[in-house]
Amino acid sequence: MWTEAMDSTKSEPLKGSPELKLVNPSQYRFEHLVTQMKWRLQEGRGEAVYQIGVEDNGLLVGLAEEEMRASLKTLHRMAEKVGADITVLREREVDYDSDLPRKITEVLVRKVPDNQQFLDLRVAVLGNVDSGKSTLLGVLTQGELDNGRGRARLNLFRHLHEIQSGRTSSISFEILGFNSKGEVVNYSDSRTAEEICESSSKMITFIDLAGHHKYLHTTIFGLTSYCPDCALLLVSANTGIAGTTREHLGLALALKVPFFIVVSKIDLCAKTTVERTVRQLERVLKQPGCHKVPMLVTSEDDAVTAAQQFAQSPNVTPIFTLSSVSGESLDLLKVFLNILPPLTNSKEQEELMQQLTEFQVDEIYTVPEVGTVVGGTLSSGICREGDQLVVGPTDDGCFLELRVCSIQRNRSACRVLRAGQAATLALGDFDRALLRKGMVMVSPEMNPTICSVFEAEIVLLFHATTFRRGFQVTVHVGNVRQTAVVEKIHAKDKLRTGEKAVVRFRFLKHPEGVLSATCSLPTFWRGAKLGVARKGQS
Repeated sequence: MWTEAMDSTKSEPLKGSPELKLVNPSQYRFEHLVTQMKWRLQEGRGEAVYQIGVEDNGLLVGLAEEEMRASLKTLHRMAEKVGADITVLREREVDYDSDLPRKITEVLVRKVPDNQQFLDLRVAVLGNVDSGKSTLLGVLTQGELDNGRGRARLNLFRHLHEIQSGRTSSISFEILGFNSKGEVVNYSDSRTAEEICESSSKMITFIDLAGHHKYLHTTIFGLTSYCPDCALLLVSANTGIAGTTREHLGLALALKVPFFIVVSKIDLCAKTTVERTVRQLERVLKQPGCHKVPMLVTSEDDAVTAAQQFAQSPNVTPIFTLSSVSGESLDLLKVFLNILPPLTNSKEQEELMQQLTEFQVDEIYTVPEVGTVVGGTLSSGICREGDQLVVGPTDDGCFLELRVCSIQRNRSACRVLRAGQAATLALGDFDRALLRKGMVMVSPEMNPTICSVFEAEIVLLFHATTFRRGFQVTVHVGNVRQTAVVEKIHAKDKLRTGEKAVVRFRFLKHPEGVLSATCSLPTFWRGAKLGVARKGQS
């Protein structure tokens, strides 16, 4: 999202008296402003925030009421010209040397969706078991409050045992849309996923991850494989930081995923209990291992400021307190998600799109009358219907040819898939038995290489005894998850908790396509808790 101080754009001056406002600009000046808006919307991937009443140097000048009304009218004309809508985010009065009251106004300009190119943000949902993750997502996406007994989460579960236990054990995806005017678009009013996609200019895809320690490997896979833009860490107000909360926080920090915190179930606690939980979170966030700046959101103005600062500084961590039963402060979270800009700019995406096609295979399905379908994320390049790709590596290190028959994003048909977008690809009658999670589908021109042995500089975060040659760990590198054995520890015989070394690993079962796009990702190993600083491959 591009933020621009708009008031210093001058209307045509009279007798050398320039006015800091958008009142009756000439036709030439108007066309120039429209061109500027087009460019800023392109830079912000369809969004921009204009600040009317603020000079280019940051001075809060403000405009009188009549001037502000005329400036907003001009801004609306500009938005109509480029196919966008405007929404007033907030107004503030400023003290300035004037007899009349003066205001500054922040305005969100958002493109009306065309050709399915809505802005898509992926948000991973973390938190301890029973903290209310699935319930919150059910309330946000279904548009109905929970009854206090978990009714809102029932539509999110994928398995019978999840419904019976009330605990998520797999990775599920839920969508929440916002239209060009900033209004919520969800499953209320009996909308379908296709209708939500068609009506939305901005889409939030929630990745609902497991909270129980037994399913920690599933949570790690969701974070490393699906490349979320940011994470939502849910903490129950009545239990505070408990269970896997610290581990999930550590995962987000290690993977450098920006995160914000939601304190749920405030309807079950006294106000003092909620305040104690917030203070506990603030202490943890300020510790040397985190170095975060907590920001408690208590008003709509705070939510707007939090969204803007969260995108500008990775150290800012907004904290929301809400209830999925009473709906208290739920609107503040919606305001935050509506304004939250993409954390990668259009230039980075354009550079990725210029590269050869690389699609990470995360899920595999068989759909009646469609055939084999794979789900995952396009790491680089562009993928179209009818493209010829190769998939692998197989157990013997080969890559197999296939054809992309059709593409779907958020359960609706899509002709073109661009770098950074998640989708499902239909492969027709391609044999599902030849596929597995962790494979990559790449352009034949890429001449992909495979990896059986790799070296990594690791830090042993915790282990009960010692880490030595012959030790087996489960490796997570991007969408790759496989057991590997330690072949060699350079310059040392063994490692203890807190020590660092360069270690050579060998995959036990089959080679993996650990390509350049995933080699820069942090890696996790289960069995011992390790962190990685640098990797190589052979």
